[in-house]
Amino acid sequence: MAALHIKLFCILPLLFISGINAQWPGFPFVHNPLISHRGFGFHPDFGNEADYQVFNPQAVGANAAVVPTDPKAAAKDGAVVPDPVVPADPKPAAGDGGALPIPANAGVVPADPKAGPEGGDAIPDAPPQLDFPTKYMGAWEVVSKDSGVSAMHLNLLPNNKIIMYDASAFHISNIKLPNGECLPFKDDKGVQLQDCWAHGVEYDADKNTVRPLKITTDPWCSSGGLTADGNMVSTGGWMDGTRTVRWMNACDNCDFKDYANALAEPRWYATQATLADGRFILVGGRKSFSLEYVPPEGEVNKQAIFLPLLDETTDLDENNLYPFVHVSTDGNIFILANSRSVLLDPKTNRVIKEFPKLEGGSRNYPASGMSAMLPIELNEQNPPLIPVDVIVCGGAKPEAYGLAGKGNFLPALDDCARLRITDPNPVWEKELMPSRRVMGDMLNLPTGDLLIISGAQAGTSAWFLAEQPNFTPVLYNPKLPNGQRFFNLQPTQIARMYHSSSALLPNGKILVAGSNTNPGYDYKAKYPTEIRVETFAPPYLDPALDAHRPVINVEDSDNKLKYGEGFGIDFKLNEADKVTKSDIKVTMYAPPFTTHGYSMNQRLLVLAKTELKGEGAGVYRVTVLAPPTSAVAPPGYYLVFVVHRGVPSVGMWVQIKL
Repeated sequence: MAALHIKLFCILPLLFISGINAQWPGFPFVHNPLISHRGFGFHPDFGNEADYQVFNPQAVGANAAVVPTDPKAAAKDGAVVPDPVVPADPKPAAGDGGALPIPANAGVVPADPKAGPEGGDAIPDAPPQLDFPTKYMGAWEVVSKDSGVSAMHLNLLPNNKIIMYDASAFHISNIKLPNGECLPFKDDKGVQLQDCWAHGVEYDADKNTVRPLKITTDPWCSSGGLTADGNMVSTGGWMDGTRTVRWMNACDNCDFKDYANALAEPRWYATQATLADGRFILVGGRKSFSLEYVPPEGEVNKQAIFLPLLDETTDLDENNLYPFVHVSTDGNIFILANSRSVLLDPKTNRVIKEFPKLEGGSRNYPASGMSAMLPIELNEQNPPLIPVDVIVCGGAKPEAYGLAGKGNFLPALDDCARLRITDPNPVWEKELMPSRRVMGDMLNLPTGDLLIISGAQAGTSAWFLAEQPNFTPVLYNPKLPNGQRFFNLQPTQIARMYHSSSALLPNGKILVAGSNTNPGYDYKAKYPTEIRVETFAPPYLDPALDAHRPVINVEDSDNKLKYGEGFGIDFKLNEADKVTKSDIKVTMYAPPFTTHGYSMNQRLLVLAKTELKGEGAGVYRVTVLAPPTSAVAPPGYYLVFVVHRGVPSVGMWVQIKL
């Protein structure tokens, strides 16, 4: 058994613009992909190149600074001297500089009585047009100054409410339990005390208001996800919460129901994933080198299943907690812990494949890199095994945690690696990020791009063990060639480090909350406890693009899906926009449970379109195929977006069941 130190820390092919002089020197007929590209969504207009930070690893060093870094930072393999918090450059983003607030239900309108009759003429297909250009680098807005709790954990529900919760171990937050209620607890000397603080809230994404929630067992560093019915299941935690399963229904006045001792083994820093049959698997946790399946509500697990990978990848400082778990399109489970990864068959609970080692450093807590599946592209006729690519970015050297405890903050990793887990003999493809990052979040966007956000540039996860906040979000376009996929966006002015979280909202904005590098709540620390909530508007929310933004007519669209069957979405566009089927993309997004830099259960699917019909002036109906199997899209609620040449609609909630 590995030794442990137990510590409390919790492109589509490139298309090119014609008619502009943007050729590579020496190649007069080959356009420069940095001037224009057609990826999944972001199509910057580089008329003024000074407005942009496009990352080119040949032109920019691998340890390039990110606003606002200190040029005195040490070299790649050396220590980084801690810097004071310096606000990001307050100058507005290129373009407008500030997007107008978009409520979570904005853009969803009732049916237009003037729309044409159902079953209009099919629109003939044609080659796709380029995505609409933009100089907009995004915009930040503080939408709430007090979320009540620091959002260590976060999950969007299908009622547009967001469950945020923190640890209860310190018996403090910034919001009281309702009706004067208090919960008894004993301090470390056995003295009976009362905890009157709420440690979870329901955050209304439409109104930016909070409702306190009661959690009776400690959910510190727990895991979670949504059932097929859209209810939340939270698992594990600390002390009395390590073997707890918490259930919460998505209703106006619902609260958590805690079932202590429901799990076979303690699950502190474990990962929860939704399987093809709708069950949840739990993988890992401190000193738990095993997996188990979450029992039905009120029932108890008797035995866990040993997983050697978790034992074998445990460093002196662990570096394999919160393992990255992704369900592949055949129902098998990809698990990455530290630097090694395997494919597990949940029917037999046996490892059926081991992948090549991911070199360069450690990727899991406390090294805390990021991971996601790249968009899964579906067609009318799919191969027996639909391709799946996993990406892993950032992290830290194996020794970084121990050295950070001595004041030596090693630079975080600056690489990303992609692996096609469905290939017979896959190989990791490496590339460099514009900046180093540990404890960041990685979210799929409705356009098919990914957003890398928050975190630090030196050190590791855990209290006081990171320096140099990474204020700058980065857009990643998976369709571009290696070396051309990253774009720096508008920096925030709030450090979001350890215990921060984020979520994609239905309106396409990114909600960012939390950050607490301190035990308890300390608002005067170098990196204070954060209870402010921000939203970030990515480039596709450029106000100049609003004229081209699709508007889904929810009332006339299908929202109950069946696997492999077609469903229709009615939407409106500006009448001046002449579209073909190739100009429209429909994506389907599973909202994740996010904590400690990892978004569990997240996936984005690009659905197959079968027909686009005109229903009237500027009114269309697109017919798409639901995912073919529950392995491709586990049962549950998803957000569906209509994307018009890189400009997404507000998402519509749909449900798919077995």
